[in-house]
Amino acid sequence: MDGVGGAITTAIAIDKDKNSQYAVKWALENVIDNMSCVVLLHVLTQTTLPDEAGIGKDGRPPTEAEMQQFFHPLCSFCALKGVRTKEVVLKDSDVSNALILYITRNAISHLVVGLRSRLTRAFKSSSDVASSLQRSLPDTCNLYAVSKSKNQKLKSAIQTPAPNKNLSVSIQRSSEEVDLWSKPNSISGTKAFGRTPYARSIARRVGHDDFTVMPPRNNLLASRTLPGEFHDLNANLSCKILEKSRTSNVPGLSVFSQNADVDDEILRVKVELKNTMDVYHSACTEATNAKQKETEIYQHMPPEAAEAARAMLEIEKQKSKAAIEAAQKAQLLAELESHKRRKAELKAEHEASERKKLILTPPNIQYRKYTIEDIEIATHYFSNTLKIGEGGYGPVFRGNLDHIFVAIKVLRPDISQGEIQFQKEVEVLTCIRHPHMVLLMGACPEYGCLIYEYMENGSLEDRLFRKNNTPVLPWSLRFKICAEIATALHFLHQTRPQPLVHRDLKPGNILLDRNYVSKISDVGLARLIPPEVADDGAQYHMTAAAGTFCYIDPEYQQTGILGTKSDLYSFGVILLQVITGKSPMGLTHQVCKAIKEEKFVDVLDPAVTDWPVEETLSLAKLGLQCCDMKKKGRPDLGSVILPQLKRLRDLGDAS
Repeated sequence: MDGVGGAITTAIAIDKDKNSQYAVKWALENVIDNMSCVVLLHVLTQTTLPDEAGIGKDGRPPTEAEMQQFFHPLCSFCALKGVRTKEVVLKDSDVSNALILYITRNAISHLVVGLRSRLTRAFKSSSDVASSLQRSLPDTCNLYAVSKSKNQKLKSAIQTPAPNKNLSVSIQRSSEEVDLWSKPNSISGTKAFGRTPYARSIARRVGHDDFTVMPPRNNLLASRTLPGEFHDLNANLSCKILEKSRTSNVPGLSVFSQNADVDDEILRVKVELKNTMDVYHSACTEATNAKQKETEIYQHMPPEAAEAARAMLEIEKQKSKAAIEAAQKAQLLAELESHKRRKAELKAEHEASERKKLILTPPNIQYRKYTIEDIEIATHYFSNTLKIGEGGYGPVFRGNLDHIFVAIKVLRPDISQGEIQFQKEVEVLTCIRHPHMVLLMGACPEYGCLIYEYMENGSLEDRLFRKNNTPVLPWSLRFKICAEIATALHFLHQTRPQPLVHRDLKPGNILLDRNYVSKISDVGLARLIPPEVADDGAQYHMTAAAGTFCYIDPEYQQTGILGTKSDLYSFGVILLQVITGKSPMGLTHQVCKAIKEEKFVDVLDPAVTDWPVEETLSLAKLGLQCCDMKKKGRPDLGSVILPQLKRLRDLGDAS
């Protein structure tokens, strides 16, 4: 047998005479080479007499205990030789036919029989036995006849047997085979058990509840000192449990076959159980020795000292117990923390995967989609010479797509909310059209690229601070730009069914085309708010404020309460920058102080020499009203701000 659960190739036919012992001994010495298991076959016939077999009484069939006692001497002898045994009892009216069927079905390569046994008497002579087995045995089996005085090879195999995977073989007669197995006993003398609950559960699992397992036999070798190799052998013995299957084409035939997987599992469980028991016995021995030493120490001590030592020992035990409980609690807390952390990690991973699965644009939004190859060619593979700006979203490049100049904004990979901003910008700019909102030409959703119409004069911020020595913006153009921004902002706030709040309005997000027509861009942070909170009295709470420092509504920044008037604070700062050309830091304080001290002219942009002071002062006061710290103090965009800005724009156009 090649390892645990391999095929058994040698069978020995045994009976209740000494020739069977000679056959077993001769087979172990001459036939079983580097094998670890052999089949011991015994045939029960209807003509078997109890006194001949020696294993039954009063004409009844032998019991399992009697069969166990019958096999025990030969199994013990094989165990001493380091060979495991499989005991099989075949019930058939014809001895030779039962042997031949078993050899054929199980692909046995070697069959050893004892001469002058009951097999011989059943056939009247040894020649009848030889001729019957020689005539009917398959060509893959070697036949040996053994007695005390001689042994001979009656038949030689002429071909190599093939593994018999199908147990449903052609059978001439109805016969029954019973496999008898028992767990090997431990070296310590503990009795092995027969049909255990674990074995029954395995039998039910493989679908055969009616298999038979022989009751345990006493280990006759447990009382003697065994050699080291037999200790190792006994430690590696496994309980064989064979599943019973019935051949459908021959009623009444019962077949038990070896289940290698079950053997491996049982062997592993047995080894683990033995190791556990060894550790347990070792711990018990150590505890017993320690208890004996403690008793001896106390016996040699005075009674008072012994009592004191016991008291100290009890205190130490309590301390140890408390320390163990504290350690267990700490371990439990650590496990809980680890579980919480793992749960949080799983939640974060799930949210990240959901974000990846998020479709960047709703399916009903239609826009021109470009490939990354188109964008790379249009920007000369993102050449620095074509870079025209840098924002929080990412760099902006000038390019040529579809034979027109465009501005291409590319998402930076390190932007955590970049995909959300991309989605929001595409959603707003594809669904909303206004003359003073930048036009979205298309996008590349796979790489987060946005393609806008190209604005030749850049941003309002660059023109106010005269980047690259550009010309000064006259006051009339500045008034017109303020009115255009207000109309676009009012359009967003009046969007239905859900108003839009830009949340990041600043001069850098206001672009100018070649004719200095202003357009609002960067609506990636725009937020849809419910219609019921669009009025001044309603509130919409946000968990985190968004925008640019110095332009964020202070009330929104402190409370997270968002409304349409949150954009008015940013717009008021822009109005003050338009007329002063200064940085937004502390600008409201400077303008307010100048107006109070009647030094308003000193804060105006000196690059413009012909300011209409009265009209500009009214614009400054309007900007300060928009910059009120509270939303309630800010004027209404549609009814107050837009009429005044329209008047100033008309004044500029007339001039």
